[in-house]
Amino acid sequence: MSINTAVRDYLLTRRTVTAPFLAEPGPDAAQIEEMLTIASRVPDHGKLARWRFVLYEGAAREAVGERLHEIARAKWPERSEEQLEAERRQFLPAPLTVGVISTAAPHVKIPEFEQLMAAGNACFNLCHAANALGFGAHWVTRWFAFDKTAAAMLGAKEGEQFVGFVHIGTPQTTLEDRERPDAKALTTRWVAG
Repeated sequence: MSINTAVRDYLLTRRTVTAPFLAEPGPDAAQIEEMLTIASRVPDHGKLARWRFVLYEGAAREAVGERLHEIARAKWPERSEEQLEAERRQFLPAPLTVGVISTAAPHVKIPEFEQLMAAGNACFNLCHAANALGFGAHWVTRWFAFDKTAAAMLGAKEGEQFVGFVHIGTPQTTLEDRERPDAKALTTRWVAG
């Protein structure tokens, strides 16, 4: 296999554009389908495809915000209106958010953890797909990924869990690169003892 310098250079410079800096235009239906196809090309022991996608776009983003606001108000009545108001904007301004749900379940051969990791890889591949098509992407979880009431409202079924929400849109700024981990400092070599 030969070196693919374009892919290598992209991976060495990949960055997240956070949701507040993502705006219209968002991807069209064909681009969304292509992104989800790319997102699904991940290591998947047993070929189980134990993940699924939920799309939040258009007016649904504002409706989600209203519901998150209601759930947050009931969950944290001591919070200020300003703090609660932030929940209305969770899926804004990005024109598209994709919820990635792990549908991991007991299997005779494949541990649920491996199935969960495959769903996480689908999230990351979705970020790569968005970037490849000229969009920015921001993978987050936030409290509503783990709150049963909020997760159910967002589309998770019994036994499922969100592994992330990927906000996708057109970048409105160029972000400076941040300091990255030192791979050498994070690496050891196993030695037989």
